[in-house]
Amino acid sequence: MKKSSRLIAGLVGLAGLTLAAAAGAQEKPTPGGTLNMIAQPEPPMLMVGLNTQGPTLYVGGQIYQGLLSYGKDLKVLPSLAKAWEVSEDGLTYTFTIQEGVKWHDGKPFSAEDVVFTADKFLREAHPRWRYIANTYIESITSPSPDTVVFKLKRPFSAFLYAFELSSFPVVPKHVYDGTDYRTNPANQTPIGTGPFKFKEWKRGSYIHLVKNEDYWKPGMPHLDELYFRIVPDAASRAVAFEKGTVDVLRGGDVEGFEVRRLSKLQGVTTTTDGWEMYSPLVFMQWNMRKAPFDNKLVRKAIMHAIDRDFIVRNVWFGLGKPAVSPFASTTRFFSDDVSTYPFDLAKAKELIAQSGVKPQEHTIRLMPIPYGTQWDRMAEYVKQQLEQLGFKVDIRAVDAGGWSQALSEWDFDITFNFTYQYGDPALGVARHYLSTNIIKGTPFANNEGYQNPAVDELFLKAASAVDEAEAKAAYAEVQKMITDDVALGWLFEQRNVTIMRDKVKNLVRTGIGVNESMDDVWIAK
Repeated sequence: MKKSSRLIAGLVGLAGLTLAAAAGAQEKPTPGGTLNMIAQPEPPMLMVGLNTQGPTLYVGGQIYQGLLSYGKDLKVLPSLAKAWEVSEDGLTYTFTIQEGVKWHDGKPFSAEDVVFTADKFLREAHPRWRYIANTYIESITSPSPDTVVFKLKRPFSAFLYAFELSSFPVVPKHVYDGTDYRTNPANQTPIGTGPFKFKEWKRGSYIHLVKNEDYWKPGMPHLDELYFRIVPDAASRAVAFEKGTVDVLRGGDVEGFEVRRLSKLQGVTTTTDGWEMYSPLVFMQWNMRKAPFDNKLVRKAIMHAIDRDFIVRNVWFGLGKPAVSPFASTTRFFSDDVSTYPFDLAKAKELIAQSGVKPQEHTIRLMPIPYGTQWDRMAEYVKQQLEQLGFKVDIRAVDAGGWSQALSEWDFDITFNFTYQYGDPALGVARHYLSTNIIKGTPFANNEGYQNPAVDELFLKAASAVDEAEAKAAYAEVQKMITDDVALGWLFEQRNVTIMRDKVKNLVRTGIGVNESMDDVWIAK
């Protein structure tokens, strides 16, 4: 494998490393059994290529697969691609795909599916991939049935991080080519290459997946079936785990105080592993197209009016860390040399006075993300703080689909969001601030409408750098600019805990955690 620079060399890893080897030696798996989990909230759909909300990825990750996966150390691991090469100039990436892979409908998987996914489906439907494809990719070809070649216009140091499940779910060409992707009936009965096949979705009750008997990894999956239970009430979810109705609780499934209690139960194991690739960061997102959020002094005032330490301690029960930057502190190129906004209500009121805005003339619609009572409590706290600045605030409650649609169509004043950083700021961070990513149709782009040509230029410079020092300098400068502009209201870095029965083996093996294909998960008898 050829490597074009120190920066690219740090990304490549070992192409031959298998997920089983990365996980280390295991006990001998026991075949069979049912794993019960929770989908919270109930996802709007399971088609990962069209929706990348957390619940969709959790369930859809067992149906669809990406070309690559990533270890807890962010080393690149094989998935549908078994090997890859990078040219010395960093412009050509060649992937060799796995042999003997079939779609769930029995049709053979080939490199043509990958080309279709990259050059047509995701280029139209996926905001992160659309940006990558339009900015960096010159051509995508398949010189042979098992080979896909990406030629870039310019170096893109984060390119090998762009192929996990949520960024690059490979979809079947024979099902989607020539159709309206968003209305294709297969969106309701998803067809992938993963270890489990879609069986049934009883709305409001459960999603049922069953073992893929033709799965491309010999002897896998070990489990016979998966159930993702729909339990709207947080207290009921805790009871379901305590009584053994469900075997796994994902981060966010129960309240913070319940995490502490349930973790201490006999026969229970916990881990905070499996979020290394994502490093989720929670923020307030305001619509800068309209008053009062088009005024930078107002945005600065709101930041000073929010006590992020209070939110972490009292709303999230310590499961987080106050954020100071658009970059999570756990990710590459993080810098704390930025504009900061310590809690200071007097300072906040002073800035409001300087802004010229009359708060009493504005009624702000605050739309919480509908992922549980902790988010609702945080909305109540933010409402209280905004009202102390003189604003009128109406909380607008929506379901998961309504939140996604409203944010995607820019029909909001202020909301909460949390997004994944994907191992590199060029993938998980830049999308929120690039003016070229002000696009309707997704809740995970530049929905606030932020525009700064200097920021655009710095992100492009950093992503195209082949020298790590050059990238670091550009990213440090971009963090200074964005925090001074207060493009978003950064709140805290999430710390998620996965809780499981001791009998559940090998659940969290990689840096994408429970979104990873559960082909090597088993239940001890």
